[in-house]
This record gives sequence, structure tokens and C-alpha cells, in this order.
Amino acid sequence: MWESVALTLAGAAGNSIGKVLQKKGTHILPPLSFKLKVIRGYALNRLWISGFLLDMCGAALMLTALSQAPVSVVQPIAGCGLAILCVFSHFYLKEVMNGLDWIAITMAGLGTIGVGVGGEEQKVEEIPLFSIPWLVLTVVILFVLLNTWLHIYKKQRREQELTGPEVIEEVIYGLESGILFGISSVISKMGFVMSEMGFPKIVVPAAISCSVACSAVGFVYQTRGLKHGRAIVVSTCTSVASIVSGVVAGMVALDEHLPTAPAGRFFLLLGWFFIITGVILLVTSTGVIARLPKPVQKFLKSNMERSHSIRRPGSARGKDSNQSTTIHASTLHILTSTGKEKA
Repeated sequence: MWESVALTLAGAAGNSIGKVLQKKGTHILPPLSFKLKVIRGYALNRLWISGFLLDMCGAALMLTALSQAPVSVVQPIAGCGLAILCVFSHFYLKEVMNGLDWIAITMAGLGTIGVGVGGEEQKVEEIPLFSIPWLVLTVVILFVLLNTWLHIYKKQRREQELTGPEVIEEVIYGLESGILFGISSVISKMGFVMSEMGFPKIVVPAAISCSVACSAVGFVYQTRGLKHGRAIVVSTCTSVASIVSGVVAGMVALDEHLPTAPAGRFFLLLGWFFIITGVILLVTSTGVIARLPKPVQKFLKSNMERSHSIRRPGSARGKDSNQSTTIHASTLHILTSTGKEKA
């Protein structure tokens, strides 16, 4: 189990750091296209190539972890990719982090340990085929309801000429993308399980292809949410929905279950709670600090102010003004948006 935990963390780190390096490399490159000159520019950019290779290595490690451990273990730990990204950005990109960010990262780390302690290897003897259609039907109905709600909400906004943050739209797109990301991991896991049960080996690449397609659609939904919405809301909903949907779908489609031992069950549930809470706190830290008493704000911001005071002129700015990068580690996607919500 600990080997799978280590593989997942390494995969999440590779995905997160790889995406940051790719993004940093594209600053001097034109938009990616099929023109030979553009492709050559990307191929010769060492920073972009390094990020791409790290991203692919992360993908391979995540798939290896999925082949060895239950989705209920891999998916929550993969959600720690955002915490890994923040640590990397702090030391490599010199981004400023407040005290609450470090608390959130610590919680995510403790949650990972809890999942590793409480998780147990599960041998799937038989895939509950009758449950899969119900799972698919449930996801379809959920998407229909969410999109109907979104349509009604947009219509009301147009009629009332409302302005300001489109909260409902942000939440819906975040939930839809997170659900698709979680289902994507389950599909990959199903391919490995079916291969072990004696199905033709073609099921593994077929499942991975379906997983990639599912993730691509999720990426589209997430991008729509970020187009006019706030990354702080969209990314939070995406991360939480990804973890919850991956765990639930794994239990339904792969007959995964909670540990039989009370201690194992306790640590696993506690780990889930710590990871989800840490991710939410990490994304909303600045907003939370703004609502705290002044002495607490001063204490939590003291580290951030000290870091800012030693910045060289013209260096990269902190999280409050820098373009923020939200990584969904388990599905290998990068989402960029203006970081004004962290201001």
C-alpha cells in the first residue's frame, strides 16, 4: 500500500511540476499549432520539454499506482497535487505563501499518511456489471439536472441583467469537471482489473483511451467555468468533486469497500477528511484570513510579509498578483486564470 502511496505522490508531483515548467516555457513561445516552425520551437525549448517529460512520467506513475491500489486510495492522494504545486511554486517560482497555506499543506500531508495507514489492498474477484449501468445513468441524470439548473440560472441573469460573480455557474462547471475527472480514474482502474480477470489485453489501452476522452471533456467544462468565473470557486469544487466521485464510483463499479478493521476505517476516513479540508483551505486561504480577527491576520501574514520584503525588484510576484495555476494531478490538466480572487 505504501508503495502505491509513494507512486501516487510522485505522479502528482510530476504532473504538477511538469505543468508549471511547460507553462513557464511557453512564455516565450507562440500558441501551439501544427506549423512546423512552431512545433520546432517547442521541441527546442528545454524548459517546455523538461516539463513535458515530467508530465508524462507522472502519468505513467499514476497509472502504475492505479494498477496496484484501489481508486479510494489513489484518487484522494492525487488531490494533494495542489499542495505539491504550492510548495514547488514557493521554492522555485518564489511565490509567497501565508501561514494558512502551510497549515493546509500540513493537513494534506497528514491526510495522505492517514490514507496510507488505513487503506488496504483489495482483490476484485468480480466486477458488479449490473451496478455499472446504474452508475452511468446516475451520472447522466446528474449532468442533465446540473445543466438544466445552469440554463435556468443563465436565463434569469439575462432577464434581470445581473452583474457580478456567477457563483452558480462556477459551482456547476466545477462539479461537472470534477465528476468527470473522478470517473476517468475509475475507468483506467477498470481496464487493469478486467485484464487481471482474464479479459483480452486490449481492454487496458481501450480503458485508458476512454479515460483520456473523459478527462478531456472535464477539461472543457473546467475551462468554461474559469472563462468568466473565479478560479478559487471552480478549482475547489473540481478538487472535492473529483475525490468524492472517484471514491464513490470505485465502490460502485469496482466493488471497493472500506477497511474491515475499525482502526483502518477510522484512519482512512480521517485521511479523506484531512485531504479534502486541506485542499479547500489551500484554495480559499486568503479569503479566510480576511475574515479572521486582526491579530490573527497579522500573525498568519507575517511570514508572507517577510518573504515579500526580501524580494528583488522585478522578480516574480506572490500568489496575490501572479497568474495562478490550478493542477488536477490525476488527470494531467492545467488550468490558468487571473489570480484576482487571491488579492
